[in-house]
Amino acid sequence: MIRVAINFILPGKGPMPDSERIPTNLRTLLILEVLGKSDAPMTATEINEHLALPKQTVHRLCATLEAEGFLTRHENSRKYHVARRLRELGSGLLYNSRDHIARRQILLDVAAQVGETVNLVVAEDAGMRYLDRVETDWPFRIQLPIGTNVPFHCTASGKCFLASLSPKIRTNFVSVLDLTKMTQRTHTTPDTLLKELRDIRKRGYALDEEEFFDGMVAIAVPIYDPADRFLAALAFHGPTQRISIEGALERLPLLTDAANRIQKVLFAAHD
Repeated sequence: MIRVAINFILPGKGPMPDSERIPTNLRTLLILEVLGKSDAPMTATEINEHLALPKQTVHRLCATLEAEGFLTRHENSRKYHVARRLRELGSGLLYNSRDHIARRQILLDVAAQVGETVNLVVAEDAGMRYLDRVETDWPFRIQLPIGTNVPFHCTASGKCFLASLSPKIRTNFVSVLDLTKMTQRTHTTPDTLLKELRDIRKRGYALDEEEFFDGMVAIAVPIYDPADRFLAALAFHGPTQRISIEGALERLPLLTDAANRIQKVLFAAHD
């Protein structure tokens, strides 16, 4: 993945240096961002004070945005302000954010009922990444912030993902994994891991029985998209002083129901 470093300054913070570094396809968005953060209409020159682009470029892009209905000007005025298409775009983005809000509410609901940290975890090249989480209120807890990557082979969410793969892909995937020993219970051979993954596939959930951290257990269930492809894992974990594997399994129906609710929120048609 190509990463582009963009050092722009927000409105009121001064001009942005090195305007040549701004990709062409990003310049229009930056113009809209500057205008969207302003509490008053702005001329192209005023907009460019925050971007330091070539003057003719900003004037040309503003004229294009006006012609396409994203910006407008009062008669005989040089100042641009938001037009219909940009308002509709903004309201559409705000409307779609309800998916995140609803998903977050489900995580909060699960966390309140299980009394432990709840996570929404997705698969990435470097392992499973915590996309969202609700921390437990207990002062004694294992903190893995949003954005943290954890291994595939020794976490409930990671094994949940691996089990979702087809048998051939799963075998090939496991054969190249770094099966680092994290605790005495960690799978360190492909054969034992693959055996458990077959069981996980059949039963529909995965456990971490102190395989990642000593003294921590976890349970995870998959969330699938409408094409039955793995999307994310919904999991919760806690210290063995408060929760056992048996206790985690007692809460499995709650977790499964929440996973189904998240799937509906993400993929239900919006009327």
